[in-house]
Amino acid sequence: MKRHTPEEIEMLLKFVVGVCLSLTLTGTIFTVLYSLIFVTQPLGQSAPNDEKFFQLINPIATFLTGALSGIMLNKSSSNSKPSKPQPK
Repeated sequence: MKRHTPEEIEMLLKFVVGVCLSLTLTGTIFTVLYSLIFVTQPLGQSAPNDEKFFQLINPIATFLTGALSGIMLNKSSSNSKPSKPQPK
């Protein structure tokens, strides 16, 4: 059985968390689109339940997008090694 290094474990964890957040965000987007396209709305305005639903979904989607971008853009301290000073 192969032992993984801490860097490999960290990269695998970031990958799994990124995939989970991406799937959650994709599911949220498709749920909102389905409710907008295929659910009959009253004329002139949306139903009160739908308004509350969209008020709830907006911060969740914003948080997931921010967390996902933070994971993808995060530079780990173990990955960024200081460069050697140039000899004069």
